[in-house]
Amino acid sequence: MYNYPFVNNTSGYLMTLGSLYIISAPSGAGKTSLIKALLESVANVEVSISHTTRPIRDGEANGQHYYFVDVPTFEAGIIDGIFLEHAKVFENYYGTSQSTVQQRLEEGIDVILEIDWQGAQQIRKLMPDNCSIFIMPPSIEELKRRLTSRNQDAEDVIIRRVSQAKDDIQHFDEYDHVIINDNFESALQALSSIFQSKRTLRDKMQLSHQGLLKELLHN
Repeated sequence: MYNYPFVNNTSGYLMTLGSLYIISAPSGAGKTSLIKALLESVANVEVSISHTTRPIRDGEANGQHYYFVDVPTFEAGIIDGIFLEHAKVFENYYGTSQSTVQQRLEEGIDVILEIDWQGAQQIRKLMPDNCSIFIMPPSIEELKRRLTSRNQDAEDVIIRRVSQAKDDIQHFDEYDHVIINDNFESALQALSSIFQSKRTLRDKMQLSHQGLLKELLHN
């Protein structure tokens, strides 16, 4: 006999309608462009808006790209436990609001956490039912070319970002999926397929189509 509702996965964790995704990449690998294109092609997906202490850049809006806060405010949030994960990168704090992410997952929205490997390690401990994706550049030379072509950073900053990228790539084997962003369209197709396939998993389908299953199984 089929029981309703189905709320737990095989690992015993509470299952939500939406899925949690971790997407990490070294700076310049093309992560932001791929995610932007993904949001335009796949419905019911959104990026969690992080808090950060870094200065706002031209073209950015508070509450749209990040929640920009000062250091004392961020550190108070750490003490109060409001962050699902947080990390300090290039002297700036970044963090994800736990309550906001959980609410969106329960509403059936797939949530992307655009975080580094440090944050990913924290998320795996707190929310093991996630799907993690690491995006790689095709080469270090191409990575440096992309960073240079953005015209956002001075040469010394680019050198530091390349060095950091080499360290970040060392953690690729902690992720479920790895995408090499050599050809943008191919990389986007690979990324989209991960999101689409996740929605056909039995556990998710049982949760999102309970009415249909009840009708089909009891007739």
